[in-house]
Amino acid sequence: MAQQTVQIKELARIGAAARLKELAAEIEAIRRAFPGIETRDDVPSPLARALKANGTMAKKARKRSGWSAAARKAVSLRMKKYWAAKRKTAAA
Repeated sequence: MAQQTVQIKELARIGAAARLKELAAEIEAIRRAFPGIETRDDVPSPLARALKANGTMAKKARKRSGWSAAARKAVSLRMKKYWAAKRKTAAA
């Protein structure tokens, strides 16, 4: 069984290598057909742009709440009143 697995992997590797050659030939044919096409090799991917020079991911800016302190306090009081009423009706 292990010998079959090794043979299957080797055949898959050979097939993948052949497919890579086909793709390389197809890319070359497209470049010959359209010589003005720009390559995107010089444009970094979003992941590459997100990486810092030292190789770690850049931190996203934390989005802060737009509420003022007074608005937060008002909501807090309103919710305390709401939950007190809920507890009162549940106890009854």
